[in-house]
Amino acid sequence: MMAELTPLAISVLALLHENPMHAYEMYQLLVSRQNDRIVKVRPGSLYHTVERLAGQQYVRATGTERAGNRPERTTYEITPAGAEALRRRVESGIEKYVYEYPLFPVVLSEAHNLDAEDALLRFRCRVADLDDWLKDLDESLGRAREDGVHEPYWIGGAYIRNQIAAERDWLATTIERIESKDLPWQPRKNT
Repeated sequence: MMAELTPLAISVLALLHENPMHAYEMYQLLVSRQNDRIVKVRPGSLYHTVERLAGQQYVRATGTERAGNRPERTTYEITPAGAEALRRRVESGIEKYVYEYPLFPVVLSEAHNLDAEDALLRFRCRVADLDDWLKDLDESLGRAREDGVHEPYWIGGAYIRNQIAAERDWLATTIERIESKDLPWQPRKNT
């Protein structure tokens, strides 16, 4: 049985499927491609992930190099087993829905503990934040189109953009409903 690949492990294997590289290069590439918006990536967690994938024989070291007085860097490549694990994880991740328990529905379900004005203030702040995200995503997706990047490479960003837009629109409607009293808002009383 294959170990479940984390989102970061999927990203690492996908990068190594493109070309062999060292972990810091992977980190820089994920950030420059703005993949850090879809997968939580930190240098330490990326190095740990690469080590774990090497232990699973999904990647292997191909050599080390040192540039100047910088630390020694190990270059990795994906193994046939790693390519197969990546393929299977992408297939299963696409075809089977898995609820991932995000924080927002939890705090939204407890928003009734705030009075209406406070809730409205917080909802408006979130809408403004989502508007900023949408602006940044639109710019990034626009650059990808202008640069001729094939759509399958940024389809995940388009999905995130639509997901954020749907949340933003739902929140804007909820704000209107609270303001118009169509959605009566009474904070829960302590008893």
